[in-house]
Amino acid sequence: MEIPLKVQFLKEADNTDVAIVVGVFADNEMTAAAQFLNDTTHGLLKTAIETNRFKGKIGDSVSIIAPNDLKVRRIILAGFGKKEDLSHKVLQDIGGHIYASLAATPDKEAVLHLSDLSEGSLGKGDIAALIASGALMRSWRFDKYMTKQKADELPQLETFSVITEDPETATQAFMPLKAVAEGVFLCREVATEPCNVIYPETYADKIKEELKPLNVDIEILGEKDMKKLGMGCLLGVGQGSSKESKLVVMQWKGGASDQQPIAFVGKGVTFDTGGISLKPGLNMHEMKYDMCGSAVVVGLMKTLALRKAKVNVVAVVGLVENMPDGNAIRPGDVLTSLSGQTVEVLNTDAEGRLVLCDALWYTQDRFKPQFMVNLATLTGAILVALGDLHAGLFSNNDELSKRLEDAADKSGDPIWRLPMTTDYDKMLKSPVADMQNISNGRLAGSITAAQFLERFVNKVPWAHLDIAGMSWIDSRQLPTAPKGATGFGVRLLNRLVKDHYEA
Repeated sequence: MEIPLKVQFLKEADNTDVAIVVGVFADNEMTAAAQFLNDTTHGLLKTAIETNRFKGKIGDSVSIIAPNDLKVRRIILAGFGKKEDLSHKVLQDIGGHIYASLAATPDKEAVLHLSDLSEGSLGKGDIAALIASGALMRSWRFDKYMTKQKADELPQLETFSVITEDPETATQAFMPLKAVAEGVFLCREVATEPCNVIYPETYADKIKEELKPLNVDIEILGEKDMKKLGMGCLLGVGQGSSKESKLVVMQWKGGASDQQPIAFVGKGVTFDTGGISLKPGLNMHEMKYDMCGSAVVVGLMKTLALRKAKVNVVAVVGLVENMPDGNAIRPGDVLTSLSGQTVEVLNTDAEGRLVLCDALWYTQDRFKPQFMVNLATLTGAILVALGDLHAGLFSNNDELSKRLEDAADKSGDPIWRLPMTTDYDKMLKSPVADMQNISNGRLAGSITAAQFLERFVNKVPWAHLDIAGMSWIDSRQLPTAPKGATGFGVRLLNRLVKDHYEA
């Protein structure tokens, strides 16, 4: 997918047929660029602020038709919030809101004037790059199947120029942020594609198409390969589908040859009917996004490869389709996992953990990683607990958890750690197998799912992110994402890698 917005950094604008954007802080304190423009227009900006519900809060905006003598199309005032609160997340959110304001206009080019804006440890170039990256992330659209859209229904903005006193540093700082955006875009794209387009085989091909040119090593295991290995749980989930299940192994070798790799594992259920434990029909179409855990992992690998991260990374995604065929697994069936442990399937709609348990065991056994992080849209219970405001974090390692929490704070992808104890683990006791795939009641559903997964990590430092509430959001508009697939997790994990594991 092409990058939807051209971003550039300049010392001064070279075109006047543009929209000008300037920032205003909380309580209507103008930035230097806004104050200069206000003086030039004899108080026009001040009047616009006073006659609108504009307080300088993040998300506030006012559009003004520019005076003829200014020789620009329009002026947009953008709320920057409190100056002391500027952070990586806040600046990207500001950029996203600016793009949304511009997308409602017919303007093809916009110029954001930042000039000398800096704050704390954030230099002029950093601030420019972060705002621009937020605008870029918000610009993503998925309309490839829409054949009757009119031009005036689409954003017209093609170029976003940022005026800063340090364009060289801004350009340099923007490149890794652009790589993150491209990983987010890939994550959103595969999550949004319909299930007749993205299913295990085509998804595996898409991964190869996107990552192999970036020097990521790709292996694709089919059902014969997995049967030979003994992946009875993953294969059990997919046996009701006419689509062959796949396991895709990705390796980015950017570190020293003797560096122990780090590992990411993703759930890739390309469509989840629930199997024999059939889901209600209402909103079942949303279950195309049950592969978002894998989409994050694939997007992360694209980001790491694009920015040539100095680290060795292994990524494994289990790709299956959960269908209620006559050959599908039934409630009460017992499956044998790759680890040799047996699982009584009480509910075929608790299928993600069956996919992940074999993928996790395979990853730790073959690659001996420093740690594993798995991601999955695993439980509806996590939405009950945390809504669509945090992903759930579960872990057997405090250091890894703390690093993930720090990365979440810095990246803007929020997580919240929940407990794991032996008492919760006992809730998975089965009368006929080593464990059940769910507990006997409705309590602590997200925690017992995590307890299930922990049985397959073989004491390797591990974290599980339940991203069911964060991967697809229709209830509200995020600053840096349109409604639908969010790409949640790519920024988080990239930050984790960047801060702690690169040479």
